[in-house]
Amino acid sequence: MFTRRSAPILLIAALALGAIALPAQAAVRHIDGTVVSKNADDHSFRIRTQNGNRVRIKVTATTRFERLAGFGALHKGLAVEVDAKSTSNGLVATQVQPRGGSGGGGDDHGGGGADDGPNHT
Repeated sequence: MFTRRSAPILLIAALALGAIALPAQAAVRHIDGTVVSKNADDHSFRIRTQNGNRVRIKVTATTRFERLAGFGALHKGLAVEVDAKSTSNGLVATQVQPRGGSGGGGDDHGGGGADDGPNHT
């Protein structure tokens, strides 16, 4: 059975497990931006975010491309939405898709029809 001495140890163990699990769940970021460059050698691309920051994002075999024909379809000037995980080597994309919208406000998240997001300025 548990004693008074074992209660603090169990509490510390539970808190440690919670601290380990929490960062893994909070690591995915959603980033909107425009592609400014692409490096095929290391499978990465840079985007300029809406607030003007430049961010480097790596692509792996598990990166999902929605409404894009893979890494090769990324090009300078393409407006994209990226979901990325923070890693020790920087951001790694989990999903990349063209930024949608028809100019009338609101997002185009799966409404169907033609995708004219990259053509908007």
